Amino acid sequence: MFERRDEEDQQKEFWIPTGQLPAATPDSFYRRVNHTLDRIGFAKEVRAICAPAYADVARGGRPGIDPVVYMKMLMVGFFENLPSERAIASRCADSLSIRGFLGYSLTETTPDHSSLSIIRTRLDEEQFHAIHVVLLRALHAHGLLKGRNLGIDSSVIEANASLRALEDRNSEQSYWDYVKQLAAEAGIDPDDPKAVRRFDKKRPGRKTSNEQWVNPHDPEAKVGRTKDGACDMIYKPEHVSDLDSGAIIEAQVRPGNAADNVAPAQRVLAAVGTLLEAAPEANPERLGETCTADEGYFAVKEIGELQRCGVRTVIPDPHAQKRRCHLPAEHHAILKRARRSVKSKRGKALLRKRGEHLERGFCHVLDHGGLRRATLRGCENLTKRHLAVAMTFNLSLLLRTLFGKGTAKQWLAGPLRDLFRWIKALLSHLPRMLPQRIVAPPVFTTLLCLRQISACVRAMPGFSKSW
Repeated sequence: MFERRDEEDQQKEFWIPTGQLPAATPDSFYRRVNHTLDRIGFAKEVRAICAPAYADVARGGRPGIDPVVYMKMLMVGFFENLPSERAIASRCADSLSIRGFLGYSLTETTPDHSSLSIIRTRLDEEQFHAIHVVLLRALHAHGLLKGRNLGIDSSVIEANASLRALEDRNSEQSYWDYVKQLAAEAGIDPDDPKAVRRFDKKRPGRKTSNEQWVNPHDPEAKVGRTKDGACDMIYKPEHVSDLDSGAIIEAQVRPGNAADNVAPAQRVLAAVGTLLEAAPEANPERLGETCTADEGYFAVKEIGELQRCGVRTVIPDPHAQKRRCHLPAEHHAILKRARRSVKSKRGKALLRKRGEHLERGFCHVLDHGGLRRATLRGCENLTKRHLAVAMTFNLSLLLRTLFGKGTAKQWLAGPLRDLFRWIKALLSHLPRMLPQRIVAPPVFTTLLCLRQISACVRAMPGFSKSW
């Protein structure tokens, strides 16, 4: 009937001409990303910043990976929602479009995830910050970085550590052995895991303190509450953003037990210094005029320090009803100015912008940028990765201004979005275009059904009003 040929029986090609290989070319979105990076001189700036971390070529040895390629791979991690460097390396090796974006042909090997770790260790935090300033300078050149109204907020990410691996700081006894010892003293069989877990959940005085317990694999991870309220090992990323455009000015990852109201003035003033680097020709008195935050950042001493620096604070006081009258006169003046700023019309508008831009930035970076669950360990490593993603978020703002679409998903959904926008416009004008005698009740019913379908599609998670 026929001759069956399995895959292992087929003769393999010994030579393949390179002209027959598919060309690795970036798609429309990544082509525009490359064009934008070329316009702002990104490659030249990055190579100049990272040059001190690389050895001289004259010394010999294998040449290092281009730092521009490394930064572009981290950008792919944001655009493709990839959580780890291993996933980024795998995606870059598989996709012809991303190979073209990185400048690699089909016959070249893209960097491995171990190479990404080596480059991250080689570059220090100041160099990541300097690259971040390059994108901020481009935003300022396009009018997307005002710097007058600043907002500060923090979120929670899950650490790459487990509660089961906790150890006592003094005795180095594991948490599970400690619970089994308590269960044996209470008359419960320590060899019964279910009984021990039930005992651990209901035992009196149960408290997992960061002063007593530590994870030996990630000492900087702390016990705390995650975004959904569960107890886990966490870190706290913090953003200082421009409330006029949503651009992230400063980004860092702090320990999970770090309080928001401890030294926020220093971090806000550091963001003002970053603005002076990104916009040296701007008027320093106009930068950082206001600072908006939630009530978790309220501390009388820190509020007073910001006010002495000429920053108007829009931070609600969580203990306004409990303040006593016999406070010092200086504290009274600080609280009065802070209360006046919060209750003013401009202060209420800034609080609304804080909920719009700061929360949106965390959503893009953490939930859609692959950083809600940490795959690295240590505040330094996480801050480097977070700075790279914040830089890419600022790049997406610039892309949205130049081309109307800031991410690859928005670019792919563009034709479908335009189609439904055209259908909506047609349905809104169709009753006035048709003669009255032709428009029968069934036609109106059909039009209403189509409009309901259009509204439902526009309300889907893949669509947003920002488009």
